[in-house]
Order: sequence, then structure tokens, then C-alpha cells
Amino acid sequence: MFWYNGKLNNSQTIELDINNPGLLYGATIFTTLRIYDNSLSNPLTNWEAHIERIKTSVDFFNQHLNWQQPNYNQIHQGCEVMKQHFPVLRITVFPDGKEWITGRNLPQDLAERQKSGISAIIASPNLSRSQPNYKTSNYLTSWLAKSMAENYNSQEAIFVDESGNWLETTTGNLWGWKDGCWWTPPIDGKILPGIMRSHILNSLTNQHQQVGEEPWTQELVTSLETLAYSNSVVELIPIHTVIQPTSKLKYNFHHPALKQLQRIFI
Repeated sequence: MFWYNGKLNNSQTIELDINNPGLLYGATIFTTLRIYDNSLSNPLTNWEAHIERIKTSVDFFNQHLNWQQPNYNQIHQGCEVMKQHFPVLRITVFPDGKEWITGRNLPQDLAERQKSGISAIIASPNLSRSQPNYKTSNYLTSWLAKSMAENYNSQEAIFVDESGNWLETTTGNLWGWKDGCWWTPPIDGKILPGIMRSHILNSLTNQHQQVGEEPWTQELVTSLETLAYSNSVVELIPIHTVIQPTSKLKYNFHHPALKQLQRIFI
């Protein structure tokens, strides 16, 4: 089942023109949202932020590629239909403006991961996200890095820059606690500005909590007491072990600050 160009399709296959840039170049924009309480208007769903992400991305690519804005009424209608069947929706927009909405369930082991955490590896420095300022569908390097992590019985990989500074995981933004406050890598053109990252930042700011945003050097990451990553589907997942090329870092996934941050989603 999926929604495409204003219509619901009870099928697992989609028909596209062989010259569609989405097929030829992977040229699509997407955003993935989790539906809370079966409502697009629930604050945790962050509907407006997801739509703004699409608009901003289309505006950028339209400067050079004549990328068409989609019909946002159709997107809203499609999500209203699809959310009756799935708690997680992915909205994809092709260069011609046609929308494609697919759905999936939450990961079966999500509650266990939120409780007990996961392990992650450091990705090779030659792997980096394409156009990190925008949510494009070019996730080949993320898919590759995540697959490489599985060889180490890990569930995630952390991208690093040319200096070895930690940037983000293949699917989310990083969070760490030290010196009595939360820290997260800065938005500097190297990482995806995640919607859940913004949601957490705003929540902490509203609670008058300071958040440190500076490059995650080796000195910083070794001083963190706890570590996690966030995205719009899994919320916040602790990372208890990071496998580096020559060593392992261990973090406290039972840290009280982590438990307190997870309450944002209750």
C-alpha cells in the first residue's frame, strides 16, 4: 500500500517513467515522520517542521534543477489516509513535484533499544553524507556505513570529518552529557539538521537548560558521561559502546540525565 500523486494504491509496486531523475540520479527529497496519537497536529509529530523541510529543500534545488513544489494539500490528504495503517510515514517528492508516501511500523525492538542502548562503530572518513543540509534520498553512504557496522555486531555507524571529529550517526543526531549539560555537534554544513534535534533543543531551552554546540573532538567524546542519538522515529537511543579503529569507548546508558531527556517524549 502506498500513496502516489493524489491516489491510494493497494500495491507493492510503483510505475515510473524510465527517464525520471529519481531513478536516474536518485534525485528525490524525503522526510520521515512518526505519527503520535494518530494525529498530524500532535506537537511530537512535528508536522509543520516536516513540511517546511520539504519546502526549503525544493526551493534550494529549484534554483538549478527546476524542481517543482508538490501539492501540499495532496500530501496532507495522503498522510491522513496512510496514518490509519502505519505509525511511521515517509514522504518523498520527485523533481516533477509528485508526492509518494509510504508507511511502516515502528522497529519491533525499539523499546529494548531505548532501555538498553546499542553499540556503534566509527565510519571510514571517506564516507560522508551527500548534501547534508537537505534531506535528499541519496543514502548510499549511510546504508553502506550501517551495513559495515553490522560486521561488528553494531547497529549504527558514526560519521567523522577530515579531522576525526564526530558528526552524526547514519540515521540521527548525536547527544552527549558532561559538565552538567547536554552537548550536540553544531550545524555547520556537515550534518543533517534533524527535526528531532531541533525539537530536543527547543525543549531543553524552554526548561532553561544550557546546550553546548561545538565540534566533537576526541577530547570531548572521551569526556562524555553518556551518549545517545535522536531521530523522528526512534526518539532517543542510548549508545553504550563506540568501536574506534584502535579502542572502544564505553558510556553509561543508565545515566539519570539520559532518563530525564527521554521524558520529553512522554
